[in-house]
Amino acid sequence: MMRSTALSRLSLTQQFMIASLIILVAAALGLGRWAAGQIEQSVVSRTAETTALFVDSFIAPNLQELSTADTLTPDHIATLDRLLDDTPLGRQILSFKVWDAGGKVLYSAEPAAIGQVFPVGAELTRAWSGAVSSDISDLEDAENVLERTQRARLLETYAPVRLENSDEIIAVAEFYQTVDELERDIALAQGRTWLVVGASMLVIYLLLAGFVGRAGDTIDRQQAALSRQVAQLTDLLGQNEALHQRVQRAAARTTALNERVLRRISAELHDGPVQDIGLALLRLDNVVAQVGDGKTGGDDETAIAHDLDMVQTSMQRALLEIRALSSGMGVPQLSELTLPETLARAVRVHQQRSGTVVTLALDGTPERASLPVKITLYRLVQEALHNAYRHAGGIDQRVTLCYDAGRLHVEVADGGAGFGRADSVVGDDHLGLAGMRERVESLGGNFRVESAPGQGTRVIADLSLAGEEEAP
Repeated sequence: MMRSTALSRLSLTQQFMIASLIILVAAALGLGRWAAGQIEQSVVSRTAETTALFVDSFIAPNLQELSTADTLTPDHIATLDRLLDDTPLGRQILSFKVWDAGGKVLYSAEPAAIGQVFPVGAELTRAWSGAVSSDISDLEDAENVLERTQRARLLETYAPVRLENSDEIIAVAEFYQTVDELERDIALAQGRTWLVVGASMLVIYLLLAGFVGRAGDTIDRQQAALSRQVAQLTDLLGQNEALHQRVQRAAARTTALNERVLRRISAELHDGPVQDIGLALLRLDNVVAQVGDGKTGGDDETAIAHDLDMVQTSMQRALLEIRALSSGMGVPQLSELTLPETLARAVRVHQQRSGTVVTLALDGTPERASLPVKITLYRLVQEALHNAYRHAGGIDQRVTLCYDAGRLHVEVADGGAGFGRADSVVGDDHLGLAGMRERVESLGGNFRVESAPGQGTRVIADLSLAGEEEAP
């Protein structure tokens, strides 16, 4: 656990350099051991070849009689004894034996060993097949009693002895050489090999460290730059979200402000023009009454009566239109109403004005909602029902409000003739639908119109229940 924690504190470059160092050291050790083994085998093989040449040149001529006899003559035995002292290679040989195919010692530097029979080993068998074998022996075989008293390890070489001018093997010569000089040669060669391998691995590691270091620095710089960019992007996203919320709050405040302006206009129209027109109608009523009493005569009276009747009719019609406009421009006080009461009032007002029936369905509607949401839904239902009455004759008018996961889904539908392309009536030329869309989208909602010939029209909007409270 502590080791993994310590490694996790290192950078990727440092972790890679540690791992690569371990791998290179392991590879150097493996390669060095393999090269050392190859060197040792090569030195031993070279020694075996040299020994085989010594056998062919000096030993084999004195063993030719073994092709027809089982023993050597005293003269040849004396010659063999001198060879170990008179030749440079012979002086390196600690012990020397000649074997027949059955494991019998035909000659030995130790006279007591001549004539003894030992088990035939793999090296002796290989030599009788014509191969020269050489290996550093620990002298554990039964035949090595004499050699074990002299050294712990010796180089043991088996070389076949052939009949002169023939490939026929007539005996096998076994030599025991000291390994001191051989081990020095091997150690020197292995030392050089280890030095070359170590130097090569060090150069590779330094080159790799430089390359990875530069790459790591580049990655660190890029990662730092990327982190800065991510931080900047996060900051920008936060600012964008804050701006988006401010825009929504501003739109909500604008909605409430528009309602206050419309309510003021409605009050001024009602208290100003409507009162003036009403007063004018009262005066005209008096004039009409006077004319009707016959206080004027002739054709003038008829014309005055006709003109005054037209004025009275026009003023009454204007009064009705101004009152309708005045009552439609301002929404009622919604701040004290619940959300279901707000929709119920919009439906009730439409039914009273149009004389039609509207089906209202409220599915799990919450009681509380922000004022901008209530104003938006009131205006949406008001305008959509007005369009349903105007274009569909008020047939099968339905208002449905659902609530799910913090969002309101409202749908105003009719059973009229419908139309082909719903998107063609949501443009700026259709101010009622455009106004509904802008109100809904200003609160972060979605607005659409669905219709088809013969299938009526549906005005659909969904928006979040949350909204900033503003007094109307």
